[in-house]
Amino acid sequence: MTTNSKVALITGISSNLGINIAYRLLDQTDPAMKLTIIVTSRTFRKTKESIELINEYANSKAESRTGTVEFDYLLVDFTDMVSVLSAYYDLHLKYKSIDYVFVNAAQGVYSGIDWVGACKQILRNPVEGVSFPDYKLQRVGVKTADGMGLVFQANVFGPFYLIHKIKHLLKGGSVVWISSLMSKPKYLSFDDLQLLRSSESYEGSKRLVDLMHMGSYRELEKIHVNQYVVEPGIFTSFSFFQYLNVFTYYGMLLLFYLARLLGSSHHTISGYKAANAPVSCALSQEPKNVKLGSATSRTGVEYLIRHDIDPTGAEDVAAYLNRLCDEWDEKLKDQITETRQKV
Repeated sequence: MTTNSKVALITGISSNLGINIAYRLLDQTDPAMKLTIIVTSRTFRKTKESIELINEYANSKAESRTGTVEFDYLLVDFTDMVSVLSAYYDLHLKYKSIDYVFVNAAQGVYSGIDWVGACKQILRNPVEGVSFPDYKLQRVGVKTADGMGLVFQANVFGPFYLIHKIKHLLKGGSVVWISSLMSKPKYLSFDDLQLLRSSESYEGSKRLVDLMHMGSYRELEKIHVNQYVVEPGIFTSFSFFQYLNVFTYYGMLLLFYLARLLGSSHHTISGYKAANAPVSCALSQEPKNVKLGSATSRTGVEYLIRHDIDPTGAEDVAAYLNRLCDEWDEKLKDQITETRQKV
């Protein structure tokens, strides 16, 4: 890896957080450095739109940034293991090294909102109601065509398998996993690691991310790969917009600001401020045995906080994921193709 050229891979680029991770990289890396940003999404349209947005932002920084900014893309669906393998093969063929990987996988199987429950929780405790909501309804037992729990595969195993395959490209680089404030031990049962019986599968997947990290970062250190886990705070996310109308959206936003004024440091609200912890980990040496969080003061001044992670079961989770990698290595050994669409 050269000091005057860096390559960043950002999954889930079409999300508010993904786009703002790219923006912060442009702002916080050496302005004389060449930066290549590889964006991923499930559709070409979203990758194209994301590249246009980031390029527009890069052009707005043209006076201060002298280094070139280049773009590449991957069409990858983490709920399809053949797609994940194809993404690995593309990266293996094209790149000798990758400096930063941001695993921003945040897929859920939401079915709506329990509006009565939402009103009760918010009226009882407004800060808790918009910090740790228990009124988002999620479907149970959803599987992928690969036979795994959909949320487990999308948010945990699919990205984990990609990292497993590209470890040789990451020497000296950093992998940053996006977790959540909601990744509490109560959301995960060790009898249901694929989250097929869970009614809080999204939260359970983020607890799995925490444990996966605690059980695997030391092994990655041995091959000179730095792995971190972060949480972006609570911000305006595109993933739940379909369940909100203009009134409920702005009502939610008002409650976010109210929670911040009442002392909640977790309400980053802005996607750019939410991206503080992920980019800070990638660009500096942060502790790996904690979860770095994006936070703000009552007036919106951003800063970083550190969360301890309960590591109970971390080794078991890492061992389970490694066994699954071995199984899928065998299943996919004849599936590599050399096709690649040019952008």
